[in-house]
Amino acid sequence: MTDTAPATAPGAVAAKVPPGSSPWQLARRELRRRPAVRVSLAIVVLFVVMAAAAPWLGALGGWSPDTFDKSAIDPYLGGLPLGSLGGISPDHWLGVEPVTGRDLFARVVHGAQVSLLIAFTATAIVVLVGTAAGIAAGYFGGRTDAVLSRLMDLTMSFPSLIFMIAVLSVAKDVNRIVLMTTVIGLFGWPGIARVVRGQTLSLKHREYVDAARVGGAGAWRILTRDILPGVAGPVIAYTTLLVPGMISTEAALSYLGVGVRPPTPSWGQMIAESVAFYETDPMYFVIPSAFLFLAVLAFTLLGDALRDILDPRGGRT
Repeated sequence: MTDTAPATAPGAVAAKVPPGSSPWQLARRELRRRPAVRVSLAIVVLFVVMAAAAPWLGALGGWSPDTFDKSAIDPYLGGLPLGSLGGISPDHWLGVEPVTGRDLFARVVHGAQVSLLIAFTATAIVVLVGTAAGIAAGYFGGRTDAVLSRLMDLTMSFPSLIFMIAVLSVAKDVNRIVLMTTVIGLFGWPGIARVVRGQTLSLKHREYVDAARVGGAGAWRILTRDILPGVAGPVIAYTTLLVPGMISTEAALSYLGVGVRPPTPSWGQMIAESVAFYETDPMYFVIPSAFLFLAVLAFTLLGDALRDILDPRGGRT
């Protein structure tokens, strides 16, 4: 007699997931079983804490980001840092800048604060505007959908990078962080609006939405109680994938010289200034580049994992 039991029983996979698990419970379970994602989450938390505690961390290191330490550089060698590895020492944990002698640790942690503040705020603007526009276009349809869809197409077809560079170059006596956040957020909302619009179109004719409509519920109640929870998963997944792009955009604009202005530190600005010293002091280039790389990589891996969990139809197979 030959056993013909299937390799995987029909209920094997379902047995691993307790019935009634919420999306957040599923997300926590999946994140716990993926080592790479756990490492990414730890790095993300580390960067967020570092950005939030930048003033205290800078004080812990004993230097402010704008303080010059002429004793840490050699005036006879063009201002190169004294010692090996860019001047790393007990006084300067990550070394110092050439010529100025400013502490790299203090500038890197304050640069994290600037980069993450711009990235998170711009992402919040994009998510709020994109979600509202996508839900309105998908639910109301008709002329509302036509107008919002054409506005999405127009914004996405606009050369946003050139416009950002032009606006940031012309604007002088303004708060650069507020201006960068507004300009970056202005061009980022159509992508998430398209995702939300598609989800709303598939949800607005579901039985529970029709039942709420027949029961006399108004549009606002249906949108907030029935439609919005249905699009929350894809929106959360898309949000985590937006953050690394925002960090890269801020770094690119600062690298080009139209972003955050000195003496405010920024990773992109530090990388741009280090190009002139990459042969004589490579650590000045390596340190801010490594922080930027780790931040973008960690947020990207975490966003990919959340997309696979919360929006499996939109993730990779």
